Amino acid sequence: QVQLVESGGGLVQAGGSLRLSCVVSGSIFSITAMGWYRQAPGKERELVAVISSGGTTYHTDSVKGRFTISRNNAKNTLYLLMNSLKPEDTAMYYCAATSRATMKDDYWGQGTQVTVSS
Repeated sequence: QVQLVESGGGLVQAGGSLRLSCVVSGSIFSITAMGWYRQAPGKERELVAVISSGGTTYHTDSVKGRFTISRNNAKNTLYLLMNSLKPEDTAMYYCAATSRATMKDDYWGQGTQVTVSS
């Protein structure tokens, strides 16, 4: 079993920055890629960024150049650095991990709220 715990969300003004963290515990060797998703009220959950076990990254177009995903395998921690935040970035942000067995995002954190005021 794998447990994910996010932190770092909060209220910030437009143009500000936040860094989200996701600490992984449990059967760490059972996971491969990790990612950040977000869900705003009344909207579907969307993928924000993904990082492979080897460090290859993908960022969705709306956050490219503003957000950066990274991972510190020694600390079992996933990060999302968010700069130049916009009100439309307001959402609950979730950390997810892909199972090596199923190649699906089987593990999820509880979420951390990010609110950007205009």
